[in-house]
Order: sequence, then structure tokens, then C-alpha cells
Amino acid sequence: MALKPLHDRVLVRRTESDEKTTGGLIIPESAKEKPSEGVVVSCGEGARKDSGELIEMAVKTGDTILFGKWSGTEVTLDGEELLMMKESDIMGIIE
Repeated sequence: MALKPLHDRVLVRRTESDEKTTGGLIIPESAKEKPSEGVVVSCGEGARKDSGELIEMAVKTGDTILFGKWSGTEVTLDGEELLMMKESDIMGIIE
């Protein structure tokens, strides 16, 4: 099933976090924090000003982004957990 976000919303796939610390210790699943980094799966066309003029999105599909720890709403799509968030929840694009 495909999902196209509306307006200034973005669909994000979290990136996998490391399973080992820099010292070599293995981190169990129960102790891992959910990463605040992800890849944009799809995005809406952008927000609109009061005049109706379109404000283009700053991110695009495929961008690696950084977002707040509590950003977005979890959505399960074809058995995969994704996040739906507003573009304003994104803190930056990782290049």
C-alpha cells in the first residue's frame, strides 16, 4: 500500500541504530533508544500561505534527516513502522 502525505507532512523511515558501543559492548533491543535520524520516504507538496501561494518543501524523498526525539506519529504500513511528521519537526538534513 502506498501513502502520500498531505500538505507539509513527511513520511520517514528511522535508520537502524548501532548494536555495539564504541567499546565493543553489545546493546540489547530492550535498552536501545529509538533513533532520531531517518530517511524521507515521501513528502507532501508543501504548506500554503493565507494567500494560497505554495511554500515548497525543504526536504525531498531520499534525504537523511535529524528530528526531535518525540516528533511524529508512528504509522504501520505493510508491517513496517514509519513516522509521519510535519516538516517543522525536522531539525536538519544530514549531508
